[in-house]
Amino acid sequence: MSARIPPVVGADLWQAAIAAAAGRCQCRGACGKSHAKAGSRCGREHGGYQQHHGGGTVRLLVAPADPANLLMSPHRTAALPKQALAAWCPACHDAALTAARRTARAADPPAPDALFDI
Repeated sequence: MSARIPPVVGADLWQAAIAAAAGRCQCRGACGKSHAKAGSRCGREHGGYQQHHGGGTVRLLVAPADPANLLMSPHRTAALPKQALAAWCPACHDAALTAARRTARAADPPAPDALFDI
């Protein structure tokens, strides 16, 4: 694994979560992919090269491990203990976040506009 470059804020928590993940994305299918080629866990490593999604260097981020908690506000997420956090590659995080939003919208449909009630 290459050198870990922490974010400006929350570096200690980020480093602890990345170390617990051994520098590898911890997605096990929340993004909608089976990750079958990598043993059912995403194979992207921090500092590694990604062949898809524009290529370039993989920079893991730390977010709630439970995909349902990805919709939490940033200040509530920052208050989570490190055991509730996981390392995510950007592609898996974005796909899991989109799925969480879709699930939340389906569970709580918007109320009709009162302007047109008769």
